[in-house]
Amino acid sequence: MKTTTLDLIRHGEPEGGQMFRGSKDDPLSEMGWQQMRGAITGNDRWDAIVTSPMARCRHFAGELAGQLRIPIHVEDELREIGFGEWEGLTSEQVQARYGEQLSQFWQDPVSGQPPGAEAVVDFYQRVVSGYERWQRQLAGKRVLIVCHGGVIRMVLAHVLGIPLDKSFSGFAVPYACRSRIQVDHSEFGTFRCLISHQP
Repeated sequence: MKTTTLDLIRHGEPEGGQMFRGSKDDPLSEMGWQQMRGAITGNDRWDAIVTSPMARCRHFAGELAGQLRIPIHVEDELREIGFGEWEGLTSEQVQARYGEQLSQFWQDPVSGQPPGAEAVVDFYQRVVSGYERWQRQLAGKRVLIVCHGGVIRMVLAHVLGIPLDKSFSGFAVPYACRSRIQVDHSEFGTFRCLISHQP
């Protein structure tokens, strides 16, 4: 049996602080760099890093890959969901401008998506496509995936069978949060399980 270990880590705080950032390509703040460096331990061992192309993920992933002397792969399909008209707004600003739409989104992001946003179903499909591509290509290895809160929610929904309408409310995914997924490949099939989730 061959085992693949995939550690997913959300980026740290970007410049500009907490907001619906989506496709806004802000780099990490000083606090964000501290959060990411603090989330990595001396016991961590990876064979490769896969990263979102967004600056808040890619810059840290590049630094770490250089330090560990391991390959880094940039995967466009692991970028964050586009939040449409909400991009660049804080939760308070969205609440003031859009009222109940904010709570509707958290309760059911499939039918309550922001105006002009990427559909959650489309987001899920592209994330799973990118995730599974690297799961296959790096089968049997230990992989770090540097990505976004929404991406981690989609991967967990995929692995655990969480309905998409519950995918944004089932897990807290704060900055520098880590999740570990183990994938066992055998002659009987492929078996996935969530080993840990550390908000």
